[in-house]
Parts: sequence; C-alpha cells; structure tokens
Amino acid sequence: MKRNLLVLLTCISLIFSCKKDNGEWKKAAENPEFLRRTQLQVTESIIHDIFPPPVSSRIYMYASLAAYEAGIAGNPKYQSMVGQLKGFKKVYSLDTTKKICNGLAATRAFLTIGKNLTFAQDVYVGFEEKLWKEYKATGIPTDIYENSIAFGDSVAASIMNYSKKDNYKQTRGFRYTVTNLPGTWTPTPPAYMDAVEPNWMKIRPLTLDTCCQFPPLAPSKFDLKKGSQYYNEVMDCYNTVKNLTEEQRDIANFWDCNPFKMNITGHAMFATKKVSPGGHWMGITSLVTRQQKADLGQTVEAYLLTSMAIFDGFISCWTEKYRTVRVRPESIINANIDKDWVPVLQTPPFPEYPSGHSVISAAAMVVLNKTLGNNVAFSDSTEIAYGLPVRKFNSFTEAAQMASISRLYGGIHFRPALDNGFVEGEQVGNWILKKIKTRR
Repeated sequence: MKRNLLVLLTCISLIFSCKKDNGEWKKAAENPEFLRRTQLQVTESIIHDIFPPPVSSRIYMYASLAAYEAGIAGNPKYQSMVGQLKGFKKVYSLDTTKKICNGLAATRAFLTIGKNLTFAQDVYVGFEEKLWKEYKATGIPTDIYENSIAFGDSVAASIMNYSKKDNYKQTRGFRYTVTNLPGTWTPTPPAYMDAVEPNWMKIRPLTLDTCCQFPPLAPSKFDLKKGSQYYNEVMDCYNTVKNLTEEQRDIANFWDCNPFKMNITGHAMFATKKVSPGGHWMGITSLVTRQQKADLGQTVEAYLLTSMAIFDGFISCWTEKYRTVRVRPESIINANIDKDWVPVLQTPPFPEYPSGHSVISAAAMVVLNKTLGNNVAFSDSTEIAYGLPVRKFNSFTEAAQMASISRLYGGIHFRPALDNGFVEGEQVGNWILKKIKTRR
C-alpha cells in the first residue's frame, strides 16, 4: 500500500513538473521589453549622477556588451565578441547542461553592470524588485529562473573584469591646465567648470587601432582678421543665432543633451538634469527595436553596436578636442564681436573642435542603418521626460544630421566642427562594421 502511494505521488509530481515547464512562459520571459525598461532605468541613474558624456558612453557600452554576451549564449545565429574587441579574451561560458532564459540573463547582466558603474543605487530599488516579480509572474520554472540569474551575474562579472583594464581608473584625478593662448579653450559661463575628461584619449578603445585613427580635417587657422576663413566661421555662428527661426531654436533645444546645464538664481546654482548624447541614441535604439518588434537577439545586437559606435566615437572625438583645444564661440564672440551675445544653449565644459554630437551621432547612424535598416521612420519620444515634445524622423540619417546642425543653431560650435566631425563619426561607424561580426 505504501509502495503504491509512493508511486502515485511520484507520478503526480512528474505531471506537475512537466506542466510547469511546458514552454508557455518563454514568449513572455524572453520579451526584450524587460531589457528596454532596464536600459531606461540605467539612464535615469546616469542622469542622476551627472556623468559626462564620454563616461556615460562607457557605462552603456559595458552594460550592452554584458547583455549581448548573455543574450546570445547558445544561439547559433550570433557570435561572441571574445577575440574581436581589444583585450577581450574571455567571458563566462554557458553550462549547456543547465537551461536558462536568455532574456532574463541579458537583463540581469545589463542591470548588474549599470549598478556597478553608477552611484545612485536608490533609483534601482523599487524598479529591481518589481522587475524580478514580473519575470517570475511569466511562469518561468524556478530552476531556469535561478540558472538565468546566476548566468547573468557571471557574465557581468566577466565584463567588469574586462572594464578594469581600460585605463579609466588610472585617468581619474589628472588635472588639466588652461594655457590662455590665443584661440584656445577657456572655461565658460555660468559655472566656469574645469575641462571635462581631458585624458579620455588614454581610454582603451574597442576597435580602433589608435585613438587618433580617424582625425578630422584640421580646423581653420585662428585668425580674427576680417575676411579670414576663421573670422567668417565666427560670424556665421554669430549671425545664425541672431536670426534663428522658431523651428531652428526648437531643434537646438531638442538635441541639447547637456548633463552639465547649470541654472543661477541670485547666489544659488543648481543643475538641470538631462540625458547625455549617447543616452539619447540608446533611447532611439530602444524605441526603434520596440517599433520593429525586434526579438532578443536583434535587440542586444543593436544595443551592442550602437554603444560601441558611441564609445569609440567619443574616444576619437575627445582625442582631437584636446589636441587642438579650440576656443568656444561664446568666448571668442564676447571678447571680439559682441560682449552681450549669448548662445541659445549653455556651452559645455570642453574644447570646441570637433562636435561630439556630430561624431557620435554619425557613428550611431552608420551602425543603426546597417542593423535596423535605412530609411526607418520613427517618432523620437526620448526627451518627453525632460519637457520636450516628440519629433518625427524619416531615417536615422535625418536624425543624425539634425543632431549635428543643432550645435550651430545652439551657438556652441562653428560649422566645420559639425561637418568634419560628422565625417569622422561615419569613419568610426564604418570601421566598427568592418571589424566586428555579430552574425555567424
């Protein structure tokens, strides 16, 4: 009798076990929307911490690399970045005897890196608790849930080890000395902040042979004589801002993406928190992958390539910025043309040439055109949270070109910094596509 009862209980257990893992949970748990929400949450932490644009790009890149490696593990369609990126020699490998949910592992890996590389841990508390509850509510079997969490953590640990050798820690605390030579950068109002990340060229790139592999054309010779090339560029910026249309002003504000914007009221100074340029393009990547109903593999691939383009783009751009150390329009116009002239946008605290927006937008454009398609129309709602309306674009190219020209409309760049920076960004993006293979 006892033996028959034991057999019956065993059969019932097997029946419920089989029912528990009938695969119905997979569609819900593998949904990349969990990852997109996590990307947005990491962005919130980056904004809260006021990370400079290059540093933000580093956070997005390592988080995206972790999500990619966890998301494509065991998928014969995609290949690892091991051996393809500088210094990236190994990543925690999947134990094929243990079933995992790649979507959960990718989300866990992205979030773990984000938490490790940002300071504002309190912004994750409620979000993370809700996120894991929602995953469990999909019906994912307990063992697969636990395996996925463990795998995501292990991949994230591998990526964190990789990040520790990129010279980031070694470049902290290096001071920059303003030379005050004619035509060179000096701090600008209202905060007169120190130069941001003057040693970013020392950061290890992912794909570039050297930090100066794609130098833009040299900027015009500093010469304020009327009729000189440089003088004409200064007047072009000055007159453009003085005669802006309402649409041009809106474009400038839409692409401001300045995490350093300071407001002064009396003796009080406070910051306006804004998404970084890289964060804006990561947001666009989320929007379009959602619009296209991209699966997990396509989504982590798009995140990876976009974040890589932005990261290597900033290294290339910052190398030239601190090689030429060009003065900003606000400084040169106030001193020589019109002391009362004020740009539409607040001047960010680093040299003028080339335009960071132009470089990283063009680089992101190139990889997104390849990954998600040319002439993909989308509505960019990235800036709604910061009081700006939705803008519609017919393609990534149109968005990138608008991001670039917005810096002239904003009065913070001269035109050559945009045009030559855009070419530089295209070169970086095309180089990444040449060097990196995500598909087998």
